[in-house]
Amino acid sequence: MIRVPEHRIRPVSWNQLVKNLQALGFEGPCQGGRHPFMVKGNLVLTIPNPHGREISVDLLVRILRQAGISREEWSRLAG
Repeated sequence: MIRVPEHRIRPVSWNQLVKNLQALGFEGPCQGGRHPFMVKGNLVLTIPNPHGREISVDLLVRILRQAGISREEWSRLAG
């Protein structure tokens, strides 16, 4: 049996991204310019526009890095 690491990032829907970011203290999403954004303190985090597909692991990892969210922290929410 292949064991998947606990902190492995998986694709998420836009709604799940927003829900998880809100759980981590971000407010929004707010509409501005071409993309919505979420705010936590002085940090303004641009997020992708809502669409029917899931947000890829590559894009999600970049968003988490910009937000200062660790893989472990994110994985606890994805539980």
